[in-house]
Amino acid sequence: MDEQAAIPRGPRGVGAQPPTPPAQRLTGLLRLVARGDENAFAEVYDLTSPSVYGLVRRVLRDPAQSEEVAQEVMVEVWRTACRYDERRGSPQAWVMTLAHRRAVDRVRSEQAATDREARAAASDTRRPYDEVAEEATDRLEAQRVRRCLDTLTELQCQSVRLAYYGGYTYREVARLLSTPLGTVKTRMRDGLIRLRDCLGVEW
Repeated sequence: MDEQAAIPRGPRGVGAQPPTPPAQRLTGLLRLVARGDENAFAEVYDLTSPSVYGLVRRVLRDPAQSEEVAQEVMVEVWRTACRYDERRGSPQAWVMTLAHRRAVDRVRSEQAATDREARAAASDTRRPYDEVAEEATDRLEAQRVRRCLDTLTELQCQSVRLAYYGGYTYREVARLLSTPLGTVKTRMRDGLIRLRDCLGVEW
């Protein structure tokens, strides 16, 4: 898999949607993705991204936003494949549920932003309470993440920051840190486990 495969690519087109992939094959691929297999993720991407884009496009209508949200969905598939449980439904249904949730969240976010702007325009100098509360919550969450990042080793922290905040692939991170690829993958995996435990969330 080339270096760009770890970061999902753009949709292949609006009209072309391949047939739904066999559930058994896709389930097996997701298991491999959960273990960090980039080649398996490339196959999952090719099998599901057109359908993801199509669903998102139907919800959002806007092509540019749809492409952006579809990318976010595929990144979420890459990061959370370990959470797929075949007992709860087919792998295709799981991916499409992620897509629908992301699309709806974007609609709500856009509407909330519009509402905040309208309230701000209607008031004189006072800022809406919910906007202030939201900013305060975001700051607290950011501080919490920073504290958890400080618990990692230097290599773990650098690897996680470059990959998940800088958007670099494993190979690019290894090159930037002058560290063997296998070491980077191991440190990143261990770092994410420690972050998960520190934040008290399931990934």
